[in-house]
Amino acid sequence: MRRLADLNKQVDDWQGLDEDAANLAELLEMALEEGDGSLLESAAGEYADIAGTLERLELDLTLSGEYDDRNAFIALHAGAGGIDSQDWAGMLTRMYSRWAESSGMKAEVLDASPGDEGGVKRATLQITGTNAYGYLRSERGVHRLVRLSPFDADHARHTSFVLVEVMPEVEEGVDVVIDDDDIKIEAFRAGGHGGQSVQKNSTAVRITHLPTGLKVVCQNERSQYQNRTIAMRILLSRLAELERQKRDRELAEIKGDHISAEWGNQIRSYVLHPYKMVKDHRTGYETSDADKVLDGDLDTFIRSYLTSMVGAAS
Repeated sequence: MRRLADLNKQVDDWQGLDEDAANLAELLEMALEEGDGSLLESAAGEYADIAGTLERLELDLTLSGEYDDRNAFIALHAGAGGIDSQDWAGMLTRMYSRWAESSGMKAEVLDASPGDEGGVKRATLQITGTNAYGYLRSERGVHRLVRLSPFDADHARHTSFVLVEVMPEVEEGVDVVIDDDDIKIEAFRAGGHGGQSVQKNSTAVRITHLPTGLKVVCQNERSQYQNRTIAMRILLSRLAELERQKRDRELAEIKGDHISAEWGNQIRSYVLHPYKMVKDHRTGYETSDADKVLDGDLDTFIRSYLTSMVGAAS
């Protein structure tokens, strides 16, 4: 039913675009016949809207992966760089949340481990919306930040790293099957900063998938049931992603491609000092408007990655 709804929406979108283009052609013809400047201005505005819609719909056609139409989970892990990397992970959490909002999607932080002086050591977000995983798989890899550290008394330049994992939301029993004997579920008290708000009950949940050793922790919700439900959803997505990585490795071996370690796969650099630049190392696309990117403007990076993948596949 979800697939049917998505296909119906695609048909409606293209038919709507076709109608808009026909209406624009009539408007242009009328404007030229009457020599009406205001009609020409109106036509120019409608043309810009149609061109933007066409670009988005064409990009959607590149999303042909198994899970591209699904919601997505984003897991961020602060790496080398200490407090600066934890702050960087917090900045990326905000960046993806802002991107989701501007794209008409919903972003929710499912689990987060606070940093020592701000930011997060790790965080898991769920991005809910059409083609969320298809777009966000372009963000998978290591993100590097270069800036003057706000945590350094000497204001020295620091380099920080955060690993970003992107996983599709999948369904148990349909996309992934887990045997009850293959998982170990543990409950413990959620961590906190102390005081009256400290969690006194064992509501946090850790689920371990024994065959693979994958572990998922969730402690943000107030009830053990909620944390267990979220942790299981994340585990299912991790298992689906693990299977994807296995297929990619097998295909790369067949093709003779070089396989690099996930942590070493630096995909993008964000430089805030001594100049401002964000550069994607896979596509070569770059911009000097780093502040805009960190505020969630990722569409050009996503588009350049997806189109480059289509070109490589052809």
